[in-house]
Amino acid sequence: MFNKFKNKKIIVTGHTGFKGSWLTLWLNLLGAKIIGISNDQPSKPSHFEKLNINKKIINIKLDIRNLKKLEKIFLKHQPDFVFCSY
Repeated sequence: MFNKFKNKKIIVTGHTGFKGSWLTLWLNLLGAKIIGISNDQPSKPSHFEKLNINKKIINIKLDIRNLKKLEKIFLKHQPDFVFCSY
């Protein structure tokens, strides 16, 4: 069942938050190629920073309300899956 994520491009919004960082880590361990979109790291200490996820994914700082930039990201990366973790 979980092999469906191997080598798939996945956009995770809110990937720097607590739930999003866990989701990003899990998908990464399953072999997915993650494009994380988040406006900022919401807490100190940051679970995202502690896991060193930044080195394993494409990390994009963006407010998802900016639809023109968000559309460019989707067109560039052509994700297979999208998870919103807000």
